Amino acid sequence: MKILRADKNDLREILSLQHLAFQSEAEILNNPEIPPLKQTLAELQSEYENQIFLKAIDDAGAIVGSVRYFSEGDTVYIGKLIVKPAVQGRGIGTKLLAEVEKLCPSKRYELFTRSNNLRNISIYERAGYKIFDEKPAMKNLTFAYLEKFQSIAMLLTPT
Repeated sequence: MKILRADKNDLREILSLQHLAFQSEAEILNNPEIPPLKQTLAELQSEYENQIFLKAIDDAGAIVGSVRYFSEGDTVYIGKLIVKPAVQGRGIGTKLLAEVEKLCPSKRYELFTRSNNLRNISIYERAGYKIFDEKPAMKNLTFAYLEKFQSIAMLLTPT
């Protein structure tokens, strides 16, 4: 598996993966209308203009994971960390998260997930993230916001 920066030609495949990956969230929420499932290619292309997209590709060259991020001030905001359901649990999400931190050294990182998604929260906590807030998003859905701080020494250490 390799992690590379995605380009515009990857967006259709990333959107298909996103729709596949968020099916389980839609089932849990009993809501097939959640925003990640309704996102269009045009909307994703618009996000691509303002964010960096990474992709995890398998040995056959298929995209099996993706994440997007952008930096604002001292914070890197990480979103839609997705992994193909058939290959979840193999560390792909953790590697994507680590790659964001490697490529975009920052004082602070922030992401969010469903507050009762204990699997995701556990993955993020193992990577050093801590819950700092919870906010209701819609009926039966609350998001947990997690953050991670890097020390100045870590930011100055060459990789």
